[in-house]
Amino acid sequence: MKLKLLTTISFFTYQLSISQTEKVLNGKVLSQNIPLNKVEVINKTAKTSTRTNELGEFSILAKVQDSLIFFYKDSFFSRLKISQKNINQNNLIVNAILKPEELNEVVITKVKFDQVKFDADAVADVLIDKKAKDLFWNTGVNDNTIREGLRVSFPLKGKPKKKIELDDDRFKKMVMAFCPPDFFITNLKIKPEEKELFIDFCDSDPKSKMLLEQPNVLATMDFLFTKNKEFQELKTKSH
Repeated sequence: MKLKLLTTISFFTYQLSISQTEKVLNGKVLSQNIPLNKVEVINKTAKTSTRTNELGEFSILAKVQDSLIFFYKDSFFSRLKISQKNINQNNLIVNAILKPEELNEVVITKVKFDQVKFDADAVADVLIDKKAKDLFWNTGVNDNTIREGLRVSFPLKGKPKKKIELDDDRFKKMVMAFCPPDFFITNLKIKPEEKELFIDFCDSDPKSKMLLEQPNVLATMDFLFTKNKEFQELKTKSH
């Protein structure tokens, strides 16, 4: 009985001594089956370290329960506790996960935009093409709009301004080109028989000539809404 007990104790003592003895552990560090060079392999327990070669291979002294750390600048931090199986196989494979590529922070200090040049004919072409797809434009019914209403000579910034004559109908053409056929009835609540009178009323305001210098759809419609309030007030006073 004593002999069996001594034998058992001796066996465990032998196994413990083996497990506590450092051995050369060989391994390889890969990322998506690609060997990683210059990966820092650190035995945190034994306070030793080494690096992988061009094939991703390394060798380091280690024993069971030692903690290995794998550090690579482009991969996430990895840690592995050595087991008896690792020691027995002596062919450790470590798969590193690379970090997503990050963009460096960009600070914009000054932005310079090219000056946008206005081309009246280009605007006219866009509006005419839009009109060509309009059901009202192709019905043949006269809705008081003027085809190619914007193809007129708008004075552009930087060029000498021509003197505006009394019979100048450019504002009327611009309004017709910018505004849909139902704009006056639906949005401004202008009766069909008052449409021409209202446009003449707007044209008499000097601000209408300013719109001709830099034609703009939103600015024109905003001007018409403003003048419509004055127009309705005058109508009320006249009754």
